[in-house]
Amino acid sequence: MNAGIAHSLAAFATRWRDHFGRGPEHLQRGAAGEKLAARYLRRQHGYKVLYRNFRGRSGGEIDLVCRDRDTLVFVEVKTRSREDFGRPVEAVDREKRKRLSRGALAWLRMLDYPDILFRFDVVEVVMAKGTEPRIELIQSAFPLSEPYIY
Repeated sequence: MNAGIAHSLAAFATRWRDHFGRGPEHLQRGAAGEKLAARYLRRQHGYKVLYRNFRGRSGGEIDLVCRDRDTLVFVEVKTRSREDFGRPVEAVDREKRKRLSRGALAWLRMLDYPDILFRFDVVEVVMAKGTEPRIELIQSAFPLSEPYIY
């Protein structure tokens, strides 16, 4: 391949990645919030992060799967740039709780349904411009959604 063509392709790829590669701002903020939440749970609360962004075949999803001593913890991370429209935890509505429950059951199915304690936590991350992120853990934020049982 001609060196000039290769250089042009590399320059084009860099411009493309800089313009489109990072994704929408809210997705970047969400990914940054999940990273902050995982570090916060490890350092401040002693959680062991087992898996990030688990997607079950049944459509369930879990941001962080953790262990807190003898309890398996399924964590939903909600990141916002401000709280004008309420706290981030308020976005974990009935449908979201059902999706999280499906994801948790898919994870437990992979483990062959162990006899284990588990719960659902929510981590709120508020990343306002010009300030340090504020992170808050809400343990046992909600139970396994109906109609699911375990």
